[in-house]
Amino acid sequence: MSNLDKNALFYKLVSFTSSVHRVANELTINAKPDSVSQVQYKILEHVAVNQPVTPSEINECQNMSMPNTSRELSKLKEKRLIEKFHDGTDRRKQYIRLTPEGEALMKESFAIIESRFLQRIEHSSMDDLEDIERAIDILQTKLFRS
Repeated sequence: MSNLDKNALFYKLVSFTSSVHRVANELTINAKPDSVSQVQYKILEHVAVNQPVTPSEINECQNMSMPNTSRELSKLKEKRLIEKFHDGTDRRKQYIRLTPEGEALMKESFAIIESRFLQRIEHSSMDDLEDIERAIDILQTKLFRS
C-alpha cells in the first residue's frame, strides 16, 4: 500500500471513529443512572465488559490521572457498585470487579442500549447483520487489539 493509500485510509479511520462516537452517544444517551457521574459510568462500563481489571487498566483506558482514578473507584466502592480484591499469588496486585448491585445497574443500562441498538438494526437483512458482525470482528482483531 502506498503512502497516499495509507493517508486515505487514515482519513477513513478518522471519519469512522467520529461516526462510532456519534452512534455510541446516540445509543447511550440517558442510559446512565442518575446515581453515578458520567466518569463513574464509563468506569463501570469498562469494568463490566473487561472484569476483572486493575486500577492501572482503568486509568489508562479512561485517560485519567491515578489520583482521580483512585478517587472515583473509592466513590464507586462506597456506593457498593464495585469491589476490590487481591491477586491470589501476588498480594500487591489489586483487581476491580462489579458487585451484584453494580451488575444489576449495568444490566439495566445495557438493556436500554441494547433496545436502541436493536431498533437501529431492525430493518437489516441477515446478510447485512453477518457483514456487520464480520466487520466488527475484523476491526477488533486487526485494528483495536491490545
